[in-house]
Amino acid sequence: MEIDTEDLLERFLRYVQIDTQSDDRSASTPSTAGQWVLLYALEKEIRELGMSDVLITPEGYVLATLPATISEPAPVLAWFAHVDTATNLPGAARPLVHRGYDGRAIVLPDDPTQVLSLETTPFLREAIGHDLITASGTTLLGADDKAGVAVVIAAVRHLLQHPEIPHGKIRICFNPDEEIARGVDRLDLAQVGADVAYTLDAAQRGEIDYETFSADAAVLEIRGISSHPGWAKGIMVNAARLAGRFLSSLPMSQSPERTDGKQGFIHPAECQASAESARVRMIIRDFEREGLAAKRALLETLADELRVAEPRARVQLTFTEQYRNMRYWLENDMKPVEFAKEALRRAGLDPIVQAIRGGTDGSRLTQRGLPTPNLFCGMHEVHSQREWVSLQDMAKSVETLIHLAQLWAKA
Repeated sequence: MEIDTEDLLERFLRYVQIDTQSDDRSASTPSTAGQWVLLYALEKEIRELGMSDVLITPEGYVLATLPATISEPAPVLAWFAHVDTATNLPGAARPLVHRGYDGRAIVLPDDPTQVLSLETTPFLREAIGHDLITASGTTLLGADDKAGVAVVIAAVRHLLQHPEIPHGKIRICFNPDEEIARGVDRLDLAQVGADVAYTLDAAQRGEIDYETFSADAAVLEIRGISSHPGWAKGIMVNAARLAGRFLSSLPMSQSPERTDGKQGFIHPAECQASAESARVRMIIRDFEREGLAAKRALLETLADELRVAEPRARVQLTFTEQYRNMRYWLENDMKPVEFAKEALRRAGLDPIVQAIRGGTDGSRLTQRGLPTPNLFCGMHEVHSQREWVSLQDMAKSVETLIHLAQLWAKA
């Protein structure tokens, strides 16, 4: 199968130069104005490609249809990719293309301390001879998930150029704010109108994910009593000290730094503190509901201990559900996973199934009733300045989608 890799590359390079960093402090959807820039650009592109039913919703979802090329009824397939990039680094990349990677270390020019090498980046060995794309060293590349966006566009373009390929109706959706766990919260699934879907948001060539973390957010708020420090004895209740006490009581054995595989964690992501008030933002992750509940209970116990230690302080702990392990629903009908495995094999790849220590929009979509495993699009070292992607892996992802479309046409 001949994929137009130069068109794929050109589109990807344009996408990553747009700053679509999301913001979890924003109440709007999308959470940042930059996401609208890319969403409107994508709406224009898919209209020009010739897709039908093109729509951009007030909440920032770009939807469109690729009409069926078969007359027989078939399940409606959907492909998803998110336009936002992570909150921890700037999202407007200066992309660099490294043609025919030869295995030598890649030093990123805008920050020479950022180096990709075979010793520190194991997957690079599999990419020797590939065309790699990186950022310049001070920003994210944005392959998470603009590689997925480019892959979906390339698959649609290929199918439009080859109407002889049999496939049913295909819907696409580009959404905002996946990185802040709001990606599909305001999406109307009736507008999508699909029976099965796939997100393009996994890394390793051949990867398919159908098991993710379950996730909650937690916020601890402490209100102390302020006083002039010169006359504070018996009066002041220092919220910053209480926050420090709480943080020091979190077990290191349940931290991201000390866990891997299927172990969950409690991660204090941010702390803002003064003598008068403090706020600790945390994320809780576990593969099982019971493990997530146990971590919630532990935080409740630690908050209660703080109230006992200083009854004059006001201590409030709140939880917000983010997403749940998609395995709970997919294991009831594994056809979407089995079809993905077969599509990977037809693309010449060995399927790699693993439980990912993260979540995707597919976690929420599956929970809401639309089964949505996650497929690779080639990105690595995501959420860091060293993020990179292989153009050849992206092309294999496109090929996988085209095989998937044909498999579902016969379902």
